[in-house]
Amino acid sequence: MAAPAYPAWVTRWVSGQWRNKKRPPTLRPPRALALADKVANRREQSTEATCITEMSVMMACWKQNDFNDVPCAEEIRTFYDCVAKAEKERRNQNEDTLSSRGNLPSSKVNKLLKRFPQITHYV
Repeated sequence: MAAPAYPAWVTRWVSGQWRNKKRPPTLRPPRALALADKVANRREQSTEATCITEMSVMMACWKQNDFNDVPCAEEIRTFYDCVAKAEKERRNQNEDTLSSRGNLPSSKVNKLLKRFPQITHYV
């Protein structure tokens, strides 16, 4: 009696040859691989507070003098000088393009992406 004739794919499957010829699945992205025109707005990490010592000295002086500004004029002036200096440093840091960690803030990234949009079509 002759053996039954099976289709070729059945013999390959039984013998394990299908494993050698099987290719990995092709990845098809759901969208085109291109940069978006904007990024999510992220809050910058808060920096540490400045002029805390000067503020503490000023408030202690106020408390000792029943919140009278005249005896505490020197402490108040020192506090305002510190605040002005910190504000000037903050403005100078804002002019720099990179943050302290070396990353661009999301607002500046969005500005750059608007200036240089993705080419979505060919002319």
